[in-house]
Amino acid sequence: MLSFFSKKNRVTDISWLGIDIHSHILPGIDDGSPDLATSLRFVKSLQELGFDQLIATPHIYQELYPNTKETIVNAKDLLQQEMDKADVSLKLSAGAEYMIDQDFKMDGPLCALDQKHLLIEMSYLNESPGISQTIFDLEIKGYKPILAHPERYTFYFKDRSRLKRFKEKGCLLQLNLLSVLGYYGKDVKQLAEILLKEKMYDFAGTDLHHDRHLDTLTTAIRSGKLYDLIGQYEFKNQDIFGQILV
Repeated sequence: MLSFFSKKNRVTDISWLGIDIHSHILPGIDDGSPDLATSLRFVKSLQELGFDQLIATPHIYQELYPNTKETIVNAKDLLQQEMDKADVSLKLSAGAEYMIDQDFKMDGPLCALDQKHLLIEMSYLNESPGISQTIFDLEIKGYKPILAHPERYTFYFKDRSRLKRFKEKGCLLQLNLLSVLGYYGKDVKQLAEILLKEKMYDFAGTDLHHDRHLDTLTTAIRSGKLYDLIGQYEFKNQDIFGQILV
């Protein structure tokens, strides 16, 4: 009887998160959506799952994806036009996901998620030299850095002390939803679970790139599994980004 009641009342959408702050759904500018038709399909699918706002975050990584504010705004505007034609009411805005490496520059305004929150990442294999200084410099310039998917960096699997120091210095942390589903492997899942238990995360995002990501998320959301795993966690997506004007 208890099992039946539990299944009957499962939460099978993701309205409890509401806003996706990390995705690669803009058409043709990084390793995410390859074209406008795919982008529109992704947006419709995410809306059906319960998202009401998306903040697209294409890579800015000079070696592979040398995007600029102009390329990002142009791609976002193209997608918005298609959404308007298709009568898709979901809110769309755009920032970027910055690779912190030797090519990262802070010259001029950066592509923040809003006016101040900036999504950053590193190589999965090695911590970026000077990352602590970069975080400090960004904060001095008035930005609030958000480290994307800390659970995926292999060098933190056995030593989380650096992540704790980043938090102490004001850096925020963003969970990939796929991590808790074991999509990236057991070590990533384990670190994500530890960071959740320690209340280290501030935000969550899909980090959606392609159909395999979407299919895995859809199954986990529609079955109620994702809500059962993290639906009660107090993510700040809606509190911080719910007032973005598109």
